[in-house]
Amino acid sequence: MKNPWTTISKKEVYDNPWIKVEEHQVITPTQKKGIYGKVSFKNLAVGILPLDENGYTWLVGQYRYTLDEYTWEIPMGGGAIGQTALESAKRELKEETGLLANDWTEILKIHTSNSVTDEVGYVFMAKDLIQGETAFDDTEDIKVWHLPFQEAYEMVLDGQITDAISMAAIFKASVLLNK
Repeated sequence: MKNPWTTISKKEVYDNPWIKVEEHQVITPTQKKGIYGKVSFKNLAVGILPLDENGYTWLVGQYRYTLDEYTWEIPMGGGAIGQTALESAKRELKEETGLLANDWTEILKIHTSNSVTDEVGYVFMAKDLIQGETAFDDTEDIKVWHLPFQEAYEMVLDGQITDAISMAAIFKASVLLNK
């Protein structure tokens, strides 16, 4: 489909090691002048849904500064540009849970909030797991929870898990596991 938007100009308004924010002057699809803000992430988003042979998974809990609340999520993080999403997912799983996996399957590609950002995320299901030691980042105070997958699914349904990538991953895995 042909792009109905016209970009008149772009101006960078903020930049740090993780994100860049631009202000765009545009002509909208209805031919009116407008303004658009775009947030570009400097990393891929990667999420991992680890599953053991007994139908258990792992969640990580941490206080999210941007939300000013504690959240439960699947293990996830940023993947450096130039590194594959799978390489980044393996690193994040090890860092946040101590787990290594011998079986990896990409189950999801997600655009996290496509009205304001071009961020893309990839989610992998990890199986055939080996427990090791965690290696949290300096900014992380993470709690690791090993629980039945069904309980994580119910946490999504009752609003205890609200992170978009976690919700999408758990729903997609539920469909795949019940085929």
